[in-house]
Parts: sequence; C-alpha cells; structure tokens
Amino acid sequence: MAVIPALTLALLGGAATVAAPAQANDNHRSGCTVDPLKPTDLRGKKVDFRIRVDCNGEKTVQIRQLRYEDERGPRRSDDFLGSSYFNEHFDRRDDARTLHSVDRVPNLDRRGSEEVYHIVSFRVKDDRGRWSDWTRWEKSPVAEVRR
Repeated sequence: MAVIPALTLALLGGAATVAAPAQANDNHRSGCTVDPLKPTDLRGKKVDFRIRVDCNGEKTVQIRQLRYEDERGPRRSDDFLGSSYFNEHFDRRDDARTLHSVDRVPNLDRRGSEEVYHIVSFRVKDDRGRWSDWTRWEKSPVAEVRR
C-alpha cells in the first residue's frame, strides 16, 4: 500500500482518500467492545486469529475480519491470507466471549518465521433493530509464527 504524505495531497490541490488498513481507538460502539487479539500459533501451519467481544445488554454484533502476513523490508506489501464474517448475538445480560478464527498460514518468507496480524471492523444492532455504522478497521498486535 502506498503512503502519500498529507503535504503532497495539499500541493496537488485536490481531495483524496488514502486507504489505511487500521485506525486506532475505534473498538467501542453502541455498548459493545471488539478487540482483535494477538494471533496465537497453534503449531504446524495453523494460527488462531482471536477476537474478544464484550457487550452490555441485548445486541447483535456483525464483525468483519481480514488476515495478513506482515511483509517487512523494501517491498512492504502485506500478503492477504483470508477473511471471515461473524454474527454474534448477546442476550439481556452483559456478556463477553472470545471468537476463534483458525487459518492456515503458508511459509511465504522461506527464511523461517512469519509475522501475522488481523484487522477487524464491526457494527451493532440494538434491541430496537437499528444498526450502527461500521467502525474503522482495528489492527491486532503482530505475532511471530515459527515455521
């Protein structure tokens, strides 16, 4: 993904949208908190890209997840591993749960370990059937997975 400095955009004299994989501090919406946790190596070629969801009251949460292998160095284009979509319902009482999203991580670097992360975005449906807007993408910590 190319990064264009804001000054360059201003000099061009036009409005532009710069895509970014994640924005911080947008993990709470309409009484629910969703956090992408650091991926866990399950040995072999599998990794658990866990998501922590905590809601107060009767709600339904839709979560979008994208999984990546972090590419360091001059190339700096992360490899897409996969995506998932979750629909979680919470009853009247406050509740929290961890979602498990297991994916195969191929040996892309050929030099040993892989660095992986995931991003999540979500929206909440309240007890009256109204959906919130989707949150910005929230990035997990990067985990090193040994191959």
